[in-house]
Formats: sequence, structure tokens, C-alpha cells
Amino acid sequence: MRNHDPPPAAVSLPERRTSVRRSASCFQRPPSTRTAQGAIRRVGVEIEFLGISARTAAQALARAFGGTCIEEDPHAFHVPDTAIGRLSVELDVRHAHPRRAAVQRVRLNPAVAAWLGTALEGVVPRELITAPLPFDELHRVDDAVRALRDAGARGAGTTWLGSLGLHFNIDPPNLDAVTITAVLKAFLLRNAQLRYGTTGQGLAPAFLPAPYPDDYVRRVVAPDYWPDLPTLAEDYLAANPTRNRDLDLLPLFLHLFPARVRAALPHEKIGSRAVFHYRLPQAHVSDPAWSIAGAWNGWAGVEALAADRDELVRLWRSLHERAA
Repeated sequence: MRNHDPPPAAVSLPERRTSVRRSASCFQRPPSTRTAQGAIRRVGVEIEFLGISARTAAQALARAFGGTCIEEDPHAFHVPDTAIGRLSVELDVRHAHPRRAAVQRVRLNPAVAAWLGTALEGVVPRELITAPLPFDELHRVDDAVRALRDAGARGAGTTWLGSLGLHFNIDPPNLDAVTITAVLKAFLLRNAQLRYGTTGQGLAPAFLPAPYPDDYVRRVVAPDYWPDLPTLAEDYLAANPTRNRDLDLLPLFLHLFPARVRAALPHEKIGSRAVFHYRLPQAHVSDPAWSIAGAWNGWAGVEALAADRDELVRLWRSLHERAA
């Protein structure tokens, strides 16, 4: 069974159409809500949309949550002091943001960058970026989506260029090899269900990130695969030299092994972050009934599976038997 095949009919799929007026109780909690150091685990959220400019979106968020709208450039705005922490909205084109030239190989002057951003606004998404939030405050992101939609934001999962992404940047409960490997195993075992739950039968899988290589999946989910951290990173880099994966571990491995990752991928656009970068789900900002809860609960289920070693083995055995 390939990791992008539809799941068996009996499998419960992540909910994609839910009421947007959700309370914290509708968002499932992973088994561990604190890090190994005792800190509250947090998750940052990124949501892509079309329809309104970054300026209009940031102003709408400032009205909804309080705070002062600060312009970085004509296509990037920040509201640092809202009721739910710092919110940013930007056009998802790095060359439209000339002040970030330190991370770009080509620098445009501000006037050209502003022109480029305006020219691309019709086809390139804007992106809402939240501060890292405790799990029990994730429902406030639905409030932010409602404010954007009321201001004219739109989006229905995809454009002709690809997905409108809903990304989660999740604090790991621990940065040890066992924890990261267990989460990766669980994610690979659930990946087919999560992908099918994202697209259903109506959207082409081509809009999703590229699937993991089958040989890599078989190796990682095997019960005897429990490498040390350097080996885990090396195996991942060898099989996945790209950010284009449903669960992108490059930011995490760059945080842990910066020289090794930069040497392997000198030109890949990667930010160093000690997070699980879950980038499979799609954003449906136009839909008043849409909530981020369904996608988040799919991730919470991955972490629950990662904490159950017996279930990991059982699912591997089931996968192995179907492939035989």
C-alpha cells in the first residue's frame, strides 16, 4: 500500500467541514502538553488565502483583536500586540520583501519589490502567521479566519497554482531520538488517511506535497528502526532532500544539525526551528463552516499513535501483510 493510496473504508478520516464557532474543547490535545523541560507546548499556525491585500487583512485583524498595524513593506504587515499575540500577514513571495535581503540571493530595490508584489497579488496567496499558541487557544485562530473572511478573504483549498496551505509548527514534546522517530513512524503510518482526508475524491493529489519514497517509508515504520539522532537525520536527508513533504522535518534537523543540513542542501529555503512542520492540510477560508479543528485533530491522533508502541507495531504488521 503506497502512502498516498486511499485508506480502507473502515478508517475514520479527519473532519474537514466543521462549525467555525468552536470552543477549545473541540480541539483534541496530544498526550503530552508540556515539553521535557516542563514548558507549555505551543503551535504556530500559517493560513494561506486570496482576495484581499496583506494591508487590508492586517487592518481587519487589528480591528478584531486590538493592536497596532505596523508596515514592514507594502506586502508585509505585523500586528504585534493583539489579544492572541503577534499576528503577521504577508504576500508569500520572498522577493517582495526587500528588508529580508540577508536570506535572499537576489535583492530588489523597494520600488521594484513593491511592483512585483502588486503584480503577483492576483495569483499568489497571502499568508496569516500567528505567534505560537498553547493548544487550548487554537480555537482563536478560527476567530482570526472569520475576521479575514468578513474583510473579503477567500480560498477553497486550492488554486490553479497549487494548495492554499494550512500549516502547523508544533513544539515537540522532546527532542530526543525516540520521540522524533516515534512521531515520524506514526505519521508515515497515518499518512495515507491524512492525505485522503485532505483531498477526498474531488481534488487531485497533485496539489499535495510529494509523497515520501516507498522504500523510506518501509524502512522507518519497521519495528526495529530506532536510530540515534544523527542517523535519523542522515536517513531523512538522503531520502527527502526537499521541503516538499507532508511533515517537513528539515527545520527541526537544521536546528539540531545546522552544518550537516546546510552542507547537504545549500540552496534549499529552510528556517531553523525546533518544530514539527506539518504542511499537508488545506485552508478553506471562503467556507463559513470551515474550522482548523479537523486538521489539528488529525495531528493530535498522530501523536497519540506515537505514544502507543504496541499500536505502532500492530499497524506496521497490518501494512506489511497488505503489501505481501
